[in-house]
Amino acid sequence: MKKIFIYPPNSLILTDLVERFGHKPLNLNIVIGKLVRNPEIDSPPMNITDEEPKKGLKYAAVEVPSGVRGRMALIGPLIEEAEAAIIMDDAPIAFGCIGCQRTNELTLYLVRRKNIPILRVKYPTNEEEAEILVNKIANFLKSLEENQEN
Repeated sequence: MKKIFIYPPNSLILTDLVERFGHKPLNLNIVIGKLVRNPEIDSPPMNITDEEPKKGLKYAAVEVPSGVRGRMALIGPLIEEAEAAIIMDDAPIAFGCIGCQRTNELTLYLVRRKNIPILRVKYPTNEEEAEILVNKIANFLKSLEENQEN
């Protein structure tokens, strides 16, 4: 079982596919869920501790907008933990939280820099493309298992 970083980082569709093929998806939903349920956090609706902004500084300089640092405080550790990644290009804004272009650029840069296996797929626009997408993801995830055995 490999840990797969998913982009957009809160895509439920990609999360489900990764889980179905026996791998662990690394996505924002898991991280945010832990923060929301943490009894030590006493600052709703922000749901952060003093440590989150410090974590963001590891990935983005202090001059970078605070929103980017905040997002990277959550996304950065997922990238560090990843053993492979699935990146969906041209996804509509409703497909995942891809509204902050600076965070997107930094996220994709860090994934590329990590030198892990990456599958880049295009968002499907019809049923036939969706079937091809699922097959590509399945083959990619199976190839990770085969490489692990060798």
